[in-house]
Amino acid sequence: MDFNYLVIEGNIGAGKTTLATKLAEETNAKLILEQFVDNPFLPKFYKDPDRYAFPVELSFLSERYQQLKTELQDRDLFQTRIVSDYHLSKCAIFSKNTLKEDELILFEKMFSIISLQVPRPDLYVYLHVSVEKLLENIKHRGRSYEQDIQHEYLIEVQKGYFNFFKSRDDLHILVIDTNNIDFVNNDSDYTRIKKTIFEGDYNKGLNMVIL
Repeated sequence: MDFNYLVIEGNIGAGKTTLATKLAEETNAKLILEQFVDNPFLPKFYKDPDRYAFPVELSFLSERYQQLKTELQDRDLFQTRIVSDYHLSKCAIFSKNTLKEDELILFEKMFSIISLQVPRPDLYVYLHVSVEKLLENIKHRGRSYEQDIQHEYLIEVQKGYFNFFKSRDDLHILVIDTNNIDFVNNDSDYTRIKKTIFEGDYNKGLNMVIL
């Protein structure tokens, strides 16, 4: 499938940043990585979600929008393809799991306006990984502020993504089940997932592949 704008998405710990980085390097694409490390509310949110959910979601929405707007408009003459490890829709997905009803109503009004300003990807790839494996990955990479993430929270995030997929028949969405492969450490597995992304012909709506 030919595309200029590819999104690699997934739950926390799915390996989206690693895959996006490898694909961008190999195809000489411009790489957009989410700048979440500098978010001052994130560590506080993981410790006290009820108190910090709204400011963390607002800050993410603002940061993601500003970054995508800048990066997608600033095209490189020698890098016509773009690979990103997130999409702005991530804000809407996570907010449904973290915000109270009145907060969510306000947030969704803001998101509906802002999201119109961001281009749609030519292909949206979601790496599907079991929650048990996600927790192992989170523990292994050792980010201190992620160690309190609960099993139930990851389940709700996963449900949020699939609810989003069902509602978006205007996007080319490819869900790849990666539970049985290791594209990080195994070259043959990486080649398989790369071919699945670049050589497939996917319709609008939800497409699913098990590797």
